[in-house]
Amino acid sequence: MAVEPNRSAPRKNIATPSRRCFIATCLAAFAALLLPPAAPAQPYPDRTISYVVPSSPGSSPDIVGRIMADALAKILGQPVVVLNRSGAGGTIAAAAAAKAAPDGYTILQANTNHSFSQTFYRNLPYDLEHDFSPVGRFASAFYIVTAHPKLGVRTLPELIAKAKAAPGTLNYASGGIGAATFIVTEVLKAQAGIDLVHVPYAGGGPALASILGGVTDVYGSPYATAKPFVDQGKLVGLAVTSAERIAYLADVPTVAETLPGYEVTTWYGLMLPAGTPKAVRDRVQAAALQAIDMAETRKRLEELGYVTIRDTPEAFGRFLQEDIAKMARLIKQYNLKPE
Repeated sequence: MAVEPNRSAPRKNIATPSRRCFIATCLAAFAALLLPPAAPAQPYPDRTISYVVPSSPGSSPDIVGRIMADALAKILGQPVVVLNRSGAGGTIAAAAAAKAAPDGYTILQANTNHSFSQTFYRNLPYDLEHDFSPVGRFASAFYIVTAHPKLGVRTLPELIAKAKAAPGTLNYASGGIGAATFIVTEVLKAQAGIDLVHVPYAGGGPALASILGGVTDVYGSPYATAKPFVDQGKLVGLAVTSAERIAYLADVPTVAETLPGYEVTTWYGLMLPAGTPKAVRDRVQAAALQAIDMAETRKRLEELGYVTIRDTPEAFGRFLQEDIAKMARLIKQYNLKPE
């Protein structure tokens, strides 16, 4: 006789795999509701930024750097601290910045020195084009060839004549081999065919102090740092290094009026370590554009003889390639070598 199943007995509640997954998902969602909300990512910047200047305190790059650092601090809402790293044509500063974390908290203020040093020095511990992310140029400037009053020269032709009459007896100061102040006088020497003894210093500040003290005879100085001393008669301004005369210095001739084709100017730009997130780089670039558009910043720069530049990372990158090639040709043309 067949046995009827006991329909009144309780059935086992066996969950299927899909049911178990559903239950687990619900429990996880419920647990997530009990957790505190995750802290949102901090927007850039949220702490102090290091602004690396490849020159000594009191030099032209330092003056420009402090103007820009002040403006950037106001725009970014965080302290921007200038760190002076002078020496070796800006390569010491660049090497340190290249090794910094690519997070936007280390900014290098680059200039012509870095384009020159890329070819001038062998075995650099960095590559300017590959180890940095260009942000943009923000200013350019010219130099003025100065002499100490004791030298007794008032014009560039007089200096050249004096140097030719006594080869190797006059000297010139620079902010170091490979610095723009080195390039200014080395190119002048080569074009004029004169022999001036090079006296390198660790930055433009000490170089300026040396000629003011009469230790050196000639200095191709950034106009910004030489201006007050030329105005006071403590230095003699012989010629400017721009291709054409400067409107507010109409009585000061160009070097090119004596040595046709001569022109040495400099640029200033911002760079970040390679690998810096694009959003951070773009934030720094936007802040730099805001900085040079500020009436106060523009006024301070123009009063010191700087011309402001509005630039993009892409345009700066192309400019760097061209400037490095230009400096390589200059080094070859004048047979410039590290001493």
